[in-house]
Amino acid sequence: MMKQFTSATLGFGAGCLGALMVTHFHQPAVTIAPRHHHPIQTIVNPSPTPSTASVAPSFTEAARITVDAVVHVKTIHQQKATDQPWFELFGYEAPSRIAQGSGSGVIIDDRGYIVTNHHVVEAADEVLVSLNNNRSYPAMIVGTDPSTDLAVLKIEADGPVPTVPFGSSKEVRIGEWVLAVGNPFDLASTVTAGIVSAKSRDINILRGNPRTMEYPIESFIQTDAAVNPGNSGGALVNTKGELIGINTAIASRTGSYSGYSFAVPSTIVEKIVQDLLNFGEVRRAYLGIQIEPVTEAIAEELKLERVSGCAITGIIPSSGAAESSLQSGDVVLAIDGTKISDYPELQECIARYHPGDVVSVQYARNGLEFQTTVQLKNRDGSTEFADKKRNPADGNQIWLDDVSAGLSATLPSLSSSLGINGGAQVTSLSAGKFSDSGIRKGFIITKINSDIIKGPQDVEIAFQNNQGGLLVEGMYPNGEKAYYGMVVRP
Repeated sequence: MMKQFTSATLGFGAGCLGALMVTHFHQPAVTIAPRHHHPIQTIVNPSPTPSTASVAPSFTEAARITVDAVVHVKTIHQQKATDQPWFELFGYEAPSRIAQGSGSGVIIDDRGYIVTNHHVVEAADEVLVSLNNNRSYPAMIVGTDPSTDLAVLKIEADGPVPTVPFGSSKEVRIGEWVLAVGNPFDLASTVTAGIVSAKSRDINILRGNPRTMEYPIESFIQTDAAVNPGNSGGALVNTKGELIGINTAIASRTGSYSGYSFAVPSTIVEKIVQDLLNFGEVRRAYLGIQIEPVTEAIAEELKLERVSGCAITGIIPSSGAAESSLQSGDVVLAIDGTKISDYPELQECIARYHPGDVVSVQYARNGLEFQTTVQLKNRDGSTEFADKKRNPADGNQIWLDDVSAGLSATLPSLSSSLGINGGAQVTSLSAGKFSDSGIRKGFIITKINSDIIKGPQDVEIAFQNNQGGLLVEGMYPNGEKAYYGMVVRP
C-alpha cells in the first residue's frame, strides 16, 4: 500500500491554507489565518523494562547541549487579496489575508546563524525566531536550497547564542539511539528519543526545478521518531549532542506521527550551509553519469558478487566521467572509499564535494574491480562557475572588467546584520584579479586602501584612479573579515 508522506513542503499548500483562512465580510480588514505547523521529527523514548533498564542510554547530557540551541521559527506571509464582487459593489477593497506558519531551527554559529527547512520559510514576508529563553528576534533569510529543503537564517542577538556542534552523519549506524529536538504544536523545546531505522532513504517528497535543471537530493536518515507539525527544521542529534540531521518530513495518513520520520543528513547540511554563507549560492558538483539501480539480473549479467551499486547507462559529454576510464556498463561501487549501494547513497556522497574536487571511483567491469580518479565538474562541464555579466546600466549592479567580477549593492538587511554601512558584494566571479587574489563569491568590499566603499561604483572608481597596488578590505556574509592585496596595472 502506498504511504502518504507529509512534509512542511506542503505547509503552504492551497488546501491547507484555504481550510484555515478566515475572512470577515462585514468590513474591509486584515484577516489573520490560524497558524500552520510544519511536520518534523520527534523521537519517542521507550520505557525501559527491568531487563533493559541497566543498559539504557542516558540522554540528559545530549538534551542539555541541544535544547537551548533549537529555536521556534514563526513566519508571516501576506497573501494577495482575491476578487470579492460584494466588496466592490459597496465600494470596499477586498481584505488582505495574512498566513502564519511555524517550524523549528537549529543555531549552528554563536553569531546567530540558524539552519532550518526551506519549506518552513518559503514565501515568508517576515520571519521571527524565538529562543528557549523566551527572547524573540526578527530573522533575515541568508539563503535557501530547495533541492535539499534547507535554508539559513540570521538573527542579531544581544550576544553569543548557544549552538549545536556538527557531528558526522556518515558515521551514524542503523540501530543507534538519537534525539529529536523541536517545537511540535508550538510546544517549546520538546525532546524525544528513538533509533536510526535506515539511511539513504529516497521518499520522492522534494520538488525539482526543470527550468533551472535543479533536481532534488534525497538521502534521508529514517528514524522511528515521533514527529509532528511544527518540528520541521529541528535537530536530530546523537547521544553526544552532535547534530547529525535536520528533521524534515514524516510518513503519515493523518498529518501527525505514524511511526516514520526523515532527516537531512549533517554531511549535506554542513556543505550547503557553508556554500550559502561563503558564496551566496550552492556550488554543486556532478560526476557526469546516467545510472540505474543494480538488480539481481544486472548483477548476474555483469558477474557481480553482490546486488548493489549503480550501473552506468550513459556518460555525459564534457563531464569528469567522460575524461576518466569509466564506461557505460560499469557499476560504481564506492566513492573515496565510501561504499555505494544505491542512487541515494551516490547522491549524498557527491553532494559533499565542489566542482574541481577530485574523487576516487571504485567500479566493476566484466566481473573485475578497478579504480579511477574523476575531477568533478559543474553542470556546464567546468570546474568554475561561469557567471553572466551584470548590466552596466543598472546602478546597483555592474561588471568590472579590471577584476573580472560582478558587483552588487549590499542588501540593507545584510549590511545591518554585519554592522557595516553599504559596501559592494561580489555576486559573480570569473578568472581574473579577484579570483587570483583569493576573493570568493559573496565577499563584501567595505574599503579599498583608505577609501570607504558604499556601493559598486566606488569600487569602479577606485580601480580607475589607482595605477599601482590596492588593499581590498571587507567581510563575508558569515562575518569572516578578510584582506586582499593586488596590483591594478603593473
